[in-house]
Amino acid sequence: MDTSVKQSPEPPAPAAAAPSPAAYRNLILATVGFALTFWAWNLIAPMSGDYKDRLGLSSFQQSFLVAVPVLVGSLGRIPVGALTDKYGAKLMFPLVSALTIVPVLLLIPAKNSYGAMLAVGFLLGLGGTTFAIGVPLVNAWFPPHKRGFALGVFGMGMGGVALSGYFTPRIAKHGDDLPFLVVAGALVVFALVAAVLVTDHPGRKIPTDTLAHRLGEAGKLRVTWELSALYAIGFGGIVAFGVYLPTYLKTWYEMSPTEAGTKAAGFALVTVVFRPIGGWLSDRIHPAVVTSVALLLAALMAIVQAFEPPLNPVGTIALLAMAAGLGTASGSVFALVSQVTPQPKVGSVTGIVGAMGGLGGFVPPLVMGAIYSAKDSYAIGFMLLSDLALAGCVYAYGRMRTIQRDE
Repeated sequence: MDTSVKQSPEPPAPAAAAPSPAAYRNLILATVGFALTFWAWNLIAPMSGDYKDRLGLSSFQQSFLVAVPVLVGSLGRIPVGALTDKYGAKLMFPLVSALTIVPVLLLIPAKNSYGAMLAVGFLLGLGGTTFAIGVPLVNAWFPPHKRGFALGVFGMGMGGVALSGYFTPRIAKHGDDLPFLVVAGALVVFALVAAVLVTDHPGRKIPTDTLAHRLGEAGKLRVTWELSALYAIGFGGIVAFGVYLPTYLKTWYEMSPTEAGTKAAGFALVTVVFRPIGGWLSDRIHPAVVTSVALLLAALMAIVQAFEPPLNPVGTIALLAMAAGLGTASGSVFALVSQVTPQPKVGSVTGIVGAMGGLGGFVPPLVMGAIYSAKDSYAIGFMLLSDLALAGCVYAYGRMRTIQRDE
């Protein structure tokens, strides 16, 4: 008998049971909280041009400023996921949301100092960790045949990054500090609501061992790193294109910044829409099969784009289809997490997988930029993406279909 966990005497719900009203309440709250904290997490990026001019930053300094909260938020998912396994989302969601208010407000006095902005950006990374709180919460409340769709809906909260990109600079036109005050106010409201309405599933297994031990045990699972690799391709591709697509469109297709931003927003919207579709499909087809087909689509579209076609219509179709494939894969991978990960370790594994997905998005832009500088072409970069996606396609289909969860 496993002595590392204790379980409530209440029996688990039957596999075919319909989700309860409490399940949907927690799903809605988790998705809203995920979106708000991700908006906060991305507050610096939409304003980075203003900071560059105000502080006289180089391009590298500007990029580093944007990267700090993203990197910290990605890595922070590892301990936050493990803490959620231990203490539950009822404590962690309002706590992390409330703590995120502090760096959001500190952005106001820090705006005239690069060093201060880096320090606040480090703290702002906390907002990017809520992904590792929401996944185990939603996973526990929904029966297996509904988890894929539920996790996909929760994953739509990543649209908070797109909301920030669109609304933050527009709100800033009415006052430099107004975006930070608006987001802080929204987080206050959510933290209070979450403290009252977020509830952990009564049958949740509660680990009794140490944080370090749980992370070590999650790290020992082969599936943790297999899922991390797949998520780094799927979600990492989304992050990479979110960061680099405007630059690519401006450089290669000579679009204006506004046009490039609009096209990039369309790409982001498609990924958000297709994430729950990936989860929904995974409830009906094995998530490894869904992941494999989605990555195959992304790989084929990357090959098309490598031949540098005209943007209208071939390039647009290729990029949007690639977004659909990557969005679907990012949803199906987390359906796979819930299927092959022992329930008490879902938070810990989610933290590691989520971290690798976030970090996976920052290598491709660097590679694309370096290749373009050296070869004056993006073709090699797109072919490398197709190679990675094809490798993920083969591995998901050949290996991940056969894995059974060891409770």
